[in-house]
Amino acid sequence: MKSWFVAVISSVATATLILGAIFIPPYLSDSYTTPLGNFDKLKEFPLEKYSFKRLAEYVPTVSSIILEGVITQEDDYTSYLFSYTSQEKKVSGQLNKPKDEGVYPAIIMLRGFVDPSLYQTGVGTRNAAAVFAENGYVTVAPDFLGYGESDPPDNDSFAARVQRPVTVLDLIASVKELDYVDPSKIFIWGHSNGGQIALSVLEITGAEYPTTLWAPVTKPFPYSILYYTDEYDDYGKGLRKALATFEAIYDVDNYSIYSYTDEIKAPLQFHQGSFDEAVPLEWTSEFVDILKESEKDVSYYVYPGADHNLRPDWNTVVQRDLTFFNSFLRE
Repeated sequence: MKSWFVAVISSVATATLILGAIFIPPYLSDSYTTPLGNFDKLKEFPLEKYSFKRLAEYVPTVSSIILEGVITQEDDYTSYLFSYTSQEKKVSGQLNKPKDEGVYPAIIMLRGFVDPSLYQTGVGTRNAAAVFAENGYVTVAPDFLGYGESDPPDNDSFAARVQRPVTVLDLIASVKELDYVDPSKIFIWGHSNGGQIALSVLEITGAEYPTTLWAPVTKPFPYSILYYTDEYDDYGKGLRKALATFEAIYDVDNYSIYSYTDEIKAPLQFHQGSFDEAVPLEWTSEFVDILKESEKDVSYYVYPGADHNLRPDWNTVVQRDLTFFNSFLRE
């Protein structure tokens, strides 16, 4: 009886292997060898290439920065609507250029979330950008796909999220080619979700771009988006369903800033309001502690009573940023 049972189990196992070899889902094939012959091997899933480890090997695409029109003329600088190409899509934004001829340092400015129905080019960055431009910096703030004059984003909401670091990597590479930008003096400014994108870029590249962050979203993905689901009309039901599909395919840690803090080489400056209702003080303090434990170059300012936009201390914050950036010009 025992030998008969073993034989049955062996037969079932063999049949399972054969059936598994026969019924390989067609979307997974690309040269795969089985006992029955050669099949196409397993294809990688489409968003795998946006994992931080894979993006560390990414070679940014340089495209022309096109100044499409003047937004405003100020005494010291001109503000332009600009566009460039990333992943074969047009991305628009606002670029401020000092009026005097010369070669200037550049600040890549990454805003936080804005409702697309309310968004206009420059929202979330224009005020700080004005201060920097008045003081001799080129400022470059992308709208991101789906905003301003940019092309639409990917229909997959998670694809749209994980592609944003590439949008910034391509932008930095393109800005370095401008004849009025010093490619050795590139800085980053990020607010809220833009702060998380900035940290992602620093971890992916290991680049030493001095970076200042206003109330950055620093919780690990995907909690960093689930926290805000009560703001959705369906209270996040659709997002959670999409996330379940994403997590079934991908390792979310490969897309999380918490997994790659050791790769940060850039000097960082953090600003956080204690009355911030969008990004809790505890988030930023915890993340800063992690960086300090790893002996990263970090400065951290907490503003008692300040909100998500650092009001009423906005002027103090932007002047500290200016001092921070200027210190690297002296070097």
